[in-house]
Amino acid sequence: MSIVTASSSRSNPPHDDAAPGVTGARAEALAADYLRAQGLAIVARNFRTRFGEIDLIARDRDALVFVEVRMRRSRRFGGAIASITAAKRRRLVSAANGYLAMIGREPPCRFDAVVMQGLDPGTIEWQRDILGVD
Repeated sequence: MSIVTASSSRSNPPHDDAAPGVTGARAEALAADYLRAQGLAIVARNFRTRFGEIDLIARDRDALVFVEVRMRRSRRFGGAIASITAAKRRRLVSAANGYLAMIGREPPCRFDAVVMQGLDPGTIEWQRDILGVD
């Protein structure tokens, strides 16, 4: 599988008028940069199935990590992590099953989230094993 790379948006300040897709892509690029700095290898971005999408797929030693990236402008209503609902988690699992079927094997897997306030790299939080969090 080829890795799709995006340039880092660290030097680009957030724009309030940016389209949601552009802001999401910037947040995903920041998350990918952060995870790489933590020693993970990004193996896929924006993997889509009819069941849902996985923002980033990474390798952490022998584990395959399915990563949801969430960016919120404020912590109101629980912030970014609270926006990953049970329904979203089910869609992540379904999409991950599609990815595993495509690669034809089942390595150890984990579901993580990278959350941030705005496009500020200083606010990035890496939440591991989000399926166990309610």
